[in-house]
Amino acid sequence: MEKKKVIILVLISIVSGIVIGSIADNFLSNVTPYPYSFTPNVPKGVIREGEAFSEIVKAISPIVVNISTTETIKRDFAFPEFFEGPFRDFFEPFRLPKKWKRQSLGSGVIVSPDGYIITNYHVIEKADEIKVTLYDKRDYKGRVIGSDPKTDIAVLKIRAEGLPAVKWGNSDELQVGAFVLAFGNPYGLSHTVTMGIISALGRANVGIAEYEDFIQTDAAINPGNSGGPLVNIKGELIGINTAIFSRTGGYQGIGFAVPSNMARSVLEQLIKKGKVERGWLGVTIQQVTPELGRQFGHPEPNGALISDIMSGSPAEKAGLKRGDVIIEFNGRTVRDAETLRNMVAQSKIGTHARLKVVRGGRQIFIDAVIGELPKDSAMAIPEKSKEELRDNALAGFTVVELTVDMAKQLGLGKAEKGVVVVWVEPESTAQESGLRKGDVIYEINKKRVSNLSEFNSIASRLGERDSVLLFINRGGQRFYITLKAS
Repeated sequence: MEKKKVIILVLISIVSGIVIGSIADNFLSNVTPYPYSFTPNVPKGVIREGEAFSEIVKAISPIVVNISTTETIKRDFAFPEFFEGPFRDFFEPFRLPKKWKRQSLGSGVIVSPDGYIITNYHVIEKADEIKVTLYDKRDYKGRVIGSDPKTDIAVLKIRAEGLPAVKWGNSDELQVGAFVLAFGNPYGLSHTVTMGIISALGRANVGIAEYEDFIQTDAAINPGNSGGPLVNIKGELIGINTAIFSRTGGYQGIGFAVPSNMARSVLEQLIKKGKVERGWLGVTIQQVTPELGRQFGHPEPNGALISDIMSGSPAEKAGLKRGDVIIEFNGRTVRDAETLRNMVAQSKIGTHARLKVVRGGRQIFIDAVIGELPKDSAMAIPEKSKEELRDNALAGFTVVELTVDMAKQLGLGKAEKGVVVVWVEPESTAQESGLRKGDVIYEINKKRVSNLSEFNSIASRLGERDSVLLFINRGGQRFYITLKAS
């Protein structure tokens, strides 16, 4: 019996060894000897897209230049006499030289084979020397052809021929979410490219330039990228990288670029005329809030409200009126006041503009001839008067009648009539609506206010829940605000 058990165990061991050996041989025969390689099964579409982006980089890199500037800084103060005495040797290492040179870096885009380059104004501002380095490492001295601080655009020229030039894209056709590539010289790292999407369009009131219509992108833009190109997936120039929004000084996912159409218009004028001429209607405009829209018969969240018209201006000659809401300019929708301002500014002098206007709830068309923007041309706060108004339906602020002396202090004409705000209650509806001390009120709900008596008369008839439309003058700027009567 014991002998049978031993024989069975031996047979089991032999069979197990054969099976395990067979499995091991089969496994080892399918393993690639070290070192081994692994080829993933990548879809052909992804491979083609990757190759396409590489081709764009190859095409765009030669038209991107690095710009280095040198500025001479002069010390206009004397070294303290105390440090010139016995302590001179000790403080000598800390002395500032009378003048020294400061260098900075930026980027640019070649726009013509004969050496014209577009960049940002702030890249070459105050520069005494400008060096332009091409993709092939050739260096040239840059000459400023012209600059436009209002859009932060400048044009340079180098003495070269046969250069590759950028292909312009139409920034008016851009869509949020589209892929873009940003090129430049961040932190001195020449010819760097980053990728992202268009995050937003028409960004204004950023505080970078006077005329703003920025493309916002999340493609990494850092110091040194300024002036470089932002291109679409066709390799077309759609913007000039200009600035970043950052709390640290570096990339945080928000960058801004001047649209190519605005940059191209400035470029062409600077090359041909040496200056930028801007269109002008001669109106003061403001945003259309829901409250203002209801007051002027335009409940839609778009358009620009005319709050004042200059005497003898193209707007006055065309028949535009205060209170009109412009919703279209030459067939293009006016999103807001900044949009209209940019549209008018980029219009050619003497051309006709067809405006769609909402007047009293009715849509009408008005034709205006674009004029040329005139060259550029502190408000004192009046003391409190005994004739002040506090208890009325418009609680939360105090007004006094506008006198000749007050008008003079406020920089207004002697013939001006109205009431002046001399106090605004903190955290009141009036303060929240934007009313300020020193504002001159001309109208309440489109009714003329020439003196304190008329103001009181109109105010006394207001209901507790009425919405109030005020037409005011603040430092020479006339516009509307709305507030709730309490």
